[in-house]
Amino acid sequence: MLNLPKNVWILTACLALFMSLSVFMLFVAGIIGSVLAPLKSLSTLPVATIVVGTAVSIIPAIRLMSIFGRKKVFLSSCIYTIFLIGLCIFSIINKSFYLFCFASFCLGGTVAVMQQFRFAAIESVEPEQRPKATAVVLLGGLISAFLGTEIATLGKNYFDTDFVGSFVILSLLFIIAFILMCFFKPAEKFKQQIDNSKRSLLKIIKQGSFIVAVCAATTGYVVMSFVMTATPVSMHIMDGYSLHHTKSVLQAHVIAMFLPSLFTAYIVKYLGLTRMMLLGVIFFFASVFIAYSSHALSSYWWSLVFLGLGWNFLFIGGTNLLPRSYSENEKFKVQSINDFLVFGLQAFAALSAGWFVFNFSWEVVLLSVIPLLFFQLFILLWWLKNNN
Repeated sequence: MLNLPKNVWILTACLALFMSLSVFMLFVAGIIGSVLAPLKSLSTLPVATIVVGTAVSIIPAIRLMSIFGRKKVFLSSCIYTIFLIGLCIFSIINKSFYLFCFASFCLGGTVAVMQQFRFAAIESVEPEQRPKATAVVLLGGLISAFLGTEIATLGKNYFDTDFVGSFVILSLLFIIAFILMCFFKPAEKFKQQIDNSKRSLLKIIKQGSFIVAVCAATTGYVVMSFVMTATPVSMHIMDGYSLHHTKSVLQAHVIAMFLPSLFTAYIVKYLGLTRMMLLGVIFFFASVFIAYSSHALSSYWWSLVFLGLGWNFLFIGGTNLLPRSYSENEKFKVQSINDFLVFGLQAFAALSAGWFVFNFSWEVVLLSVIPLLFFQLFILLWWLKNNN
C-alpha cells in the first residue's frame, strides 16, 4: 500500500476530515432535532435532509468537476462548508428547526463532493491498483469515526447553547482540509474534457456489470442508512441509553465500515468481487438477526458492527465493478447516474427511518430491509452464475 501515489494519501486524509462531518451530523443532528422539532417524529429530519441534499447535489457536483476539474471543486467545497457550519450555529442559537434542516440539506453538497474522492483515487492509479486505492482512501473513515463523535462531545458545553462549540471545532477541520487539498494534483487524463460517447446511456445501464455494481452500492447504502439513522433515536430517545453508550455504538459501527479496507484488496484477490459482495449480504442478515433478538446494549453494538462490515463489502465491491461498465469518455455520465441512484434511494431510506421507528417500532425498521437483502442476494447469485 505504501507504493501508492501521493494523491491517494491526500485524499485519504481529506476523506477523514470531510467524513467527520457525516459522522458528526449523524451523532448530533437527531439529538438537536429532538430539542428543536415541533414533533418528535421529525427529530431525524435534519439527518434525512443531509442525505437528500447529497442526492440532489451529486449530478451538479460531478458536472462542475467535468468543467473546472476535481481540485477546484474540492477546494471550493471546503469554503462552502465553513459558511454552512456558521448557518448551523446561527439556527441552533435561534432555535430555528427548519433553518437547521435547510443548513443540513445544503451540507449534502459537501457529502456529494466527498463521494468523488474514491473516483479521484481510482483515476490516480493503474487499473490493477484500483481496489487497493479505493480501500486506502476509505480508511480515512476510521479516523472520522473518532474525530466526528469526539468533537461533538468535546465542544458540547463550550458555549451557553449545546453543541455550538462542537460546530466551531468542526469548521477548523475544513480549514485543514483546504490546506491539504492544495497539494492534490489531478491525474493528467482527468484534465481532458468529456468526449461525445457513441453509446447511449440506456445501452450502458443495460450491462450486467452496471446493474450489479449499482445494486450492490445502493443496497449497501440504503440498508446501512435506514438502520443507522434509526439507531440513535431507538437507543438514546426510546430506550434511554446514555449519550456515551450511543456514541460508543456509532463509533464501533463506523470503524467496522472502514477497518476492513485494510484487507479488502486481499479479500478481492482471493475471493473475487462477487463473493466478497455475497459475504456483505450475509453480514447484513446477521446484523438484522442480532438487533431483532434484543434491545440490550451488546445487541445494538454487534448489530451495528455487522451493519458496517456489510456496507464495506458491498460498497467497495460496487465501486470497483462500476469502471468495467464504462470507457474514459463515458465516466462522468456513468458516475453521475450511479451516485444519483445510490444516494437518491439512500435519501428515501434516511427520510423514512425516523417515521418508521417512532410510528411503528425498532423491530419493524429491521424487518423492512429483509426483502431488499433477498433481492440483492438473487442479483449476486445470478451474476456469479453467469460469470464463472
